[in-house]
Amino acid sequence: MKKAFLILSLITLSIAANSQSIKKYKITDIEKYIATSKDSVLVINFWATFCKPCVAEIPSFIKVTDQYKHRGVKLLLVSLDLPAFYPAKIASFAKAHNFTSTIVWLDETNANYFCPKIDPKWSGSIPATLIVNKKTGYRKFFEEEMEEKKFEEELKAAIGN
Repeated sequence: MKKAFLILSLITLSIAANSQSIKKYKITDIEKYIATSKDSVLVINFWATFCKPCVAEIPSFIKVTDQYKHRGVKLLLVSLDLPAFYPAKIASFAKAHNFTSTIVWLDETNANYFCPKIDPKWSGSIPATLIVNKKTGYRKFFEEEMEEKKFEEELKAAIGN
């Protein structure tokens, strides 16, 4: 019985160690992330597990940003899921869909407060993506699902040459 418990405990620890760690962010944390990332091109994607267009575009975002990592591109996936989904359901969903990028959960409930901090025209709908290059002053917001080709074109524009 002790052996079975020990084996079960080790398996549980192993699974926990390999699962995605989801941090809780406030909008001020995202603002700080943008402000302190001076030499990077940031792609900040707002999504939720229940949003089919969000889930559909994320694999291509991961693929394209991985191709441009050497140019300083970073992808941050910001979950807007309900508090009941944090962190276990978001982490298991991410693992099941092979979302390998950094994921945070936005601990905010007032869209009238946090949306304008990302973009004044953001209605709050998702998917939504902000691309920022502080080095060049590039900042562009998209409140739509982005096809891979368009996303890569926008990312190239943000990187500059």
